[in-house]
Amino acid sequence: MASTDEEPVAVSKPAAASAAAEGPEATGPSAIPTTCHKDGSVCTASPKWVKKVCSDVYPDVALVLFSPKSPFTRGYLTRKTKAVNASGGVTSGDEFLAFDEEVVLVYERAGPAGGMQISGAQGGYDAIRWDGSCVTLDSTEVSTHKAPSPKRGRIDWRYLGEDVQEALKAVPAVRDAFIARKKECKGAYSGDVSKACIQKDDALTKAIVDAVQSGKASLPEPAKRP
Repeated sequence: MASTDEEPVAVSKPAAASAAAEGPEATGPSAIPTTCHKDGSVCTASPKWVKKVCSDVYPDVALVLFSPKSPFTRGYLTRKTKAVNASGGVTSGDEFLAFDEEVVLVYERAGPAGGMQISGAQGGYDAIRWDGSCVTLDSTEVSTHKAPSPKRGRIDWRYLGEDVQEALKAVPAVRDAFIARKKECKGAYSGDVSKACIQKDDALTKAIVDAVQSGKASLPEPAKRP
């Protein structure tokens, strides 16, 4: 499964175009990797691509990374952990990751002998959350053993691209959850919202997660990507 080639998820490009997109002069968005960067027990992405994806928040890209087609290793938080992005990019509005929260491991940081270090002596990972933000985790904070009941970070509908929203609403369960949330919350996304609105918001996130992980949602290539 190991390979250094990177291919688009949804739209094929000529080899020359792909190479140009990876070059130092490239300014446009690059393809989302679909193969492991190197052999190992953990499947991660190209460091060059990870550096770009961790410089901002990419909600649409996160859905692709959590889809069945994505080969990258999933991780599960071993404890409640503060969200920190050691790559210098922004983090999400959720200040903490929950115990058993699911993430996608995209970069493996070396321990003391490898030069790149974080707080733990055994190294760690850069990972993507369901909201599209990047976090840096100590190796003791995340496990590759699937949690019995994984938790997922909140997905903010308003930050998804219109084409992605339409693809998700093509799944009946997502469409129903979207309509129920819209009716209850009346367009509100923050501030003083009702408990019922929060519940509908959580139900919409769950519907999106189920649609993505089951493969029922036919996701387009994200317009906003690294």
